[in-house]
Amino acid sequence: MKIKNSGTLDFLSLGALIHRLDPGIIPFRKAARCDIHVSGGEFNVSANLADCFRLQTGIASAMVDYPIGDLIAERVRAMNVKPFYKHFKHDGVHGPNMATVYSDRGQGVRAPVVFYNRCNEAAAQLKPGDFNWKEIFSGGVRWFHSGGIFAALSPTTAEVIIDAMKAAKKAGAVTSFDLNYRAKLWNIVGGNQRAVAVLDKIVKNVDVLVGNEEDLQLGLGIPGPEVHAKNKLDASAFFSMMGNVTRKHPHIKAVATTLREVHSTNRHSWSAVAWVEGKTYTAPTCELDVVDRVGGGDGYAAGFFYGLLSGAGPQEAVNLGWAHGALLTTFPGDTTMATVEQVKAFAQGGSARIQR
Repeated sequence: MKIKNSGTLDFLSLGALIHRLDPGIIPFRKAARCDIHVSGGEFNVSANLADCFRLQTGIASAMVDYPIGDLIAERVRAMNVKPFYKHFKHDGVHGPNMATVYSDRGQGVRAPVVFYNRCNEAAAQLKPGDFNWKEIFSGGVRWFHSGGIFAALSPTTAEVIIDAMKAAKKAGAVTSFDLNYRAKLWNIVGGNQRAVAVLDKIVKNVDVLVGNEEDLQLGLGIPGPEVHAKNKLDASAFFSMMGNVTRKHPHIKAVATTLREVHSTNRHSWSAVAWVEGKTYTAPTCELDVVDRVGGGDGYAAGFFYGLLSGAGPQEAVNLGWAHGALLTTFPGDTTMATVEQVKAFAQGGSARIQR
C-alpha cells in the first residue's frame, strides 16, 4: 500500500449517521430512561481517529434539519470530525428521519438486544451527485472508508459508494470497506444474491477489507473456511480464506478482523488478526470486562488504520487496533473515550494498575 504522507484530511468516511438509545442493563420493555449515543459504523472510525488518535478526519452523510439532526451534528463537532452533509428538510410528521437504533447492554447470561427503526431514513435517499467528490478530494485525502450497512440501505447508496471510491482512487487515497454483513438489511432489498452482486462492484475499488469469515463468505460469495478453527480465538479458519479472497479480488492488499469469545455479556476473550500483502499477523489475547460491547470492531479498525497511516508496521498496527478496541469496550457508547497514550501503553503490554 502506498499511503500519501500528507493531505487536508487524513481520513474520510461515507455512511449513515444514527442515534442509539441505550437504557443500560434494563431491557427496553421495562426501561424508564435512555442515554443517547451518536453512531454509525463509518462515522465511528472517523470519530475514533480524530478524538483518540488526533488525525484530521471527515464524514460524508445525510443530515436532517430537525432537533435530532441538531443533536447528531453537535456530537459530530464534539468529536472534531469535519462534516460533508447532504441536507434534508423534515416535514414535521413522516420525516425523512435520522435512523434510530435501540440497544440494551444485557448483563451476565442475558445477551444484549438490538433492533432498529430505519423507516424513511434520510441516508437511504442519498444518490450519485449529492456530493462533489472532486472538490472534497481536491485538498488531498489520505484514506477513504465506507461499509456494508450503508451499501444495503437502498439501491442508490451502493452507487454513491462506488462513485466515491473511484474518486478516492483517482485522488490517490487508500480505500477501505467494512463488509459488516447484516442479513436483515439485505433481505429487504433482494437478499444475499443481490448483496454479493452489489458488494462485488464496490470491492473492485477497495484496497483494505474489514470482515470476519462469515462477512467474507456472505458478502463476497466465496467458499467457506478450508480449515476449521479449534476455538473462536484461532485465526486459522480466517487465514485459510485469504486464497479465495485474493483469487476473486487480487487487488486486495489487506484483510483485518477481530476475534472474540463471549463467555458472558460482560466477560470476553479478545484478540485480532490481519492478512497484509501475503503475510499474517495476530494480536495478543486479553480478557475483557465489558461495559458496552457496541463499537469494539470499529475501535479495532480505527487503531489498525491509524497504525498504517502513521507508518507503523503491520504487526504494530494490529496491536494498536486490538488495544484500542479492547479499551473502547470499557466505555459506554459507540465511540472512543481513550487517549492515544493509553492505547500505545496497552498495546505495548501495559496493565490496569492505577495511574497516579
